[in-house]
This record gives sequence, C-alpha cells and structure tokens, in this order.
Amino acid sequence: MADSLSPKTYAGKAAAGFMSASLLSGETLAKGNLTVLPNVAYKINLNNFNLTTAAVADVTCDFTSAGDVNYAEKALAPKRLQVNKQLCKNDWLSTWAGANMRAGLDGTLQTDFATYLISYAGSLVGQQVETSIWSGASGNNGQFDGFQALLTADGTVVDVAAGTLAAANIIAEIGKVRDAIPNAVYGQDDLAIYMGTAAFKFYISAQAALGYLNQYHAGVTESNFEGIPIKWAPGMAANVMVAGRKSNMFFATDLEGDMTEVKLLDQTLVDGSDNVNLVMRFNAGVGYSTGADMVLYA
Repeated sequence: MADSLSPKTYAGKAAAGFMSASLLSGETLAKGNLTVLPNVAYKINLNNFNLTTAAVADVTCDFTSAGDVNYAEKALAPKRLQVNKQLCKNDWLSTWAGANMRAGLDGTLQTDFATYLISYAGSLVGQQVETSIWSGASGNNGQFDGFQALLTADGTVVDVAAGTLAAANIIAEIGKVRDAIPNAVYGQDDLAIYMGTAAFKFYISAQAALGYLNQYHAGVTESNFEGIPIKWAPGMAANVMVAGRKSNMFFATDLEGDMTEVKLLDQTLVDGSDNVNLVMRFNAGVGYSTGADMVLYA
C-alpha cells in the first residue's frame, strides 16, 4: 500500500494557478485566439455601443447633437462545471514515481505527486473546454453553449450555407466565408477565420497542392487566406467555419472566486484503498457582443 498523501485543498486564488493551466491548455485558449474574461463569478454584460454615420455632420457655430446611438447588452453567464475523478496511486508509479522517488526513503511519495495528478486531470479539462467553446451544447452534461450553438440561434449573424468540405473545394468554400465578412470587419487586425481539424487538414493539403515554394509540405508557412489568418479550432465540428474578430469573441471564467476549487483527497487512511479522489469545480462559457460582425458557415 502506498504511503498516504496529506489532503490538498485549493480554493479561490489558491486554485487559480491550477485551473488557469487547465482551462488554457486547449488550442484555442492556449494560442490566445479569444478574449479571456477572468473572475466572472455569475455573469457579465457584453456591451455593444455604436454611433450612426449621421453623427458626422458639417461644422456649425452651435452645439448640435446629431446621429443616433445604438446600444445593446448581451449577457454572458458561464456554466458551473466539475470534475470528480478517482485515481489509483499505484497506476502512476511507473510514469511518475519511477523518476521522482527519493532513494533511501522506502518509496515515500514526494508532495509534487499531488501536483502531477492535478495536472493530468487538468489536461482533460482543457480538451473538454476546447470542444465546448466551439460545438458544445448546455443541454449536454459537462458542456456549455459553444459558438456554433449561439450563432445558429442569433438572427443577426451572417449565415453561409455549408457544403461537404474536401481538399478539392476548401479554397472555394473559404472564399464564401471571406465574401460574407462585413465590410466594416474586413481588414481589421484581429479578424480571423476559425476551422476544425478536418477542414484545417484540407486547407493545408490544398495549399501544398498549389506548390508555393513547397513550404506547405514543410509546414513552415503561416496559415492565412488572402491575408486573413486561419486559426485551427480542434473543438469545432466538421463542415463548420466561423469568421470574427478576437475583440468580439469572449471566454469567461471565474479563476479566483470562492467557488473555484481543486481538491486532492487521499483515501488510504479512509478506507485502506490506494485511491485518490480528485475534485475540480469551476465555471466557463463563451459569447460575443455583436452578432452582425460574425460569420457562421454551417
């Protein structure tokens, strides 16, 4: 029987480091492809404030207010989620303890073993969050509404009818997304086209077939389409693409709230088993402020 570990409990700010590493381990968040809003305990209002073009008028000697103000609020309420996982310490001795056991201490486990187990579970959290960001549905256990669900339900979003993507047509289909991008959004520095793994493979294959200096076969070129960055989004469903600005696309979570916690509870002294109970609680969700600036190919 393995030696017992002292219970490890992290809450609020103490849990922030573990949860941040877990949540940000997915491709989309790790690469900074969304605007992250931390410390959102319940919900946050995404403000949309615009002046009409009539605000610009000929100069006069008097102060004359002109143009209308369009203002709207969209609430982003992260969903509460959890991880409850039981791990057997013995299963991890060959992968961790073999390299980290101290000689002469009769196999006593170092306290870093707790961090190792938390990191392992954190990688699972990152994968699940990545999936939810793009194709999640709040009705599914362990998921929140992703961008596809939100954009589909929004009548102001620019919709593009999707086809079945393949290497032979991916360039033409991306062109449809480009054409649908509103003129006010096109050319902005933080504009990007997001696509899932299957579509991204087709894109790379098509670019390689074009033969530009053979660099796509070498994998050294920047992914873009006529100057618009292409972002790989592994959590996105097949035959789906999204175009939007990073400043209009948000991921909200509570990294330092009282409800954010990580617990590692050794069961050796409880029931004599070799198990460790891992508990994680956090919240997460995505949203955008201006639907008319978003393009959904689906």
